[in-house]
Amino acid sequence: MQHELKEGSAAPRFSLARDDGTVVTLDSYAGRKLVLYFYPRDDTAGCTREAIEFNAARQAFADAGAAILGVSADSAESHEKFKRKHGLSIPLASDLDQSILEAYGVWREKSMYGRKFMGIERSTFLIDQSGHIAKIWRKVKLDGHVAAVLSACQALD
Repeated sequence: MQHELKEGSAAPRFSLARDDGTVVTLDSYAGRKLVLYFYPRDDTAGCTREAIEFNAARQAFADAGAAILGVSADSAESHEKFKRKHGLSIPLASDLDQSILEAYGVWREKSMYGRKFMGIERSTFLIDQSGHIAKIWRKVKLDGHVAAVLSACQALD
């Protein structure tokens, strides 16, 4: 069992395939704030709502000096279709082997209808300009979440 990430910890480094076929790394965001959000699956109700809400607020995040990156275990091709279907312009990255999901502690045992399985716990990490975790939201409930993350970004300087 790995140790739990805490606010103030160095953010685990990553290198992931993006929806547009490029590779994105933590270093891609050096010197900027990054909202790194992990979500269970493309094109499901909650994940679609979360992506649409982050997408709608992308200019406010940019004004606060923050980039947004969504990550799931779906393929880059799935992300591209999801973005096209819902008119999203925020980048989405694919972690097919779950290594980054595990590094951030969001690949967890879940339970639905009495069945246990491994999956992504909806979580958001605000990474500061120096690559450290400034704030963590685990087991995210969508109501008010994007506004709370934006507020934390605006307060972080």
